[in-house]
Amino acid sequence: QVQLVESGGGSVQAGGSLRLSCVVSGYTSRGFCLAWFRRAPAQEREAIATRGSDGRTTYADSVKGRFTISRDNAKNTLYLEMNSLKSEDTAMYYCAANSVSPTCLSYYGYYNYWGQGTQVTVSS
Repeated sequence: QVQLVESGGGSVQAGGSLRLSCVVSGYTSRGFCLAWFRRAPAQEREAIATRGSDGRTTYADSVKGRFTISRDNAKNTLYLEMNSLKSEDTAMYYCAANSVSPTCLSYYGYYNYWGQGTQVTVSS
């Protein structure tokens, strides 16, 4: 059974930085597509960054240039470095994995494993 556990969320002032981590256990994530989603109150869950097993990355326009997704296959860990945070980045952040395909797509239903989420709150 694959499990994803996020950590690193918290409260920060606008302009600050946070680094989220997601440990994948139960199976090697080397061949997985891994992604970060977020869900703000009263909004749909949106993909903000993906990283395929081939190293290819994608970013939502809203975070491009500020967020960086990376993965450490030896540690089975996915990261999201978030810089220049804005109040509109406030959301619950989720790690997601597709264990079937190494390439990534950006829709919610593509992913078959999810973490429990970690809250990020940015105050202005």
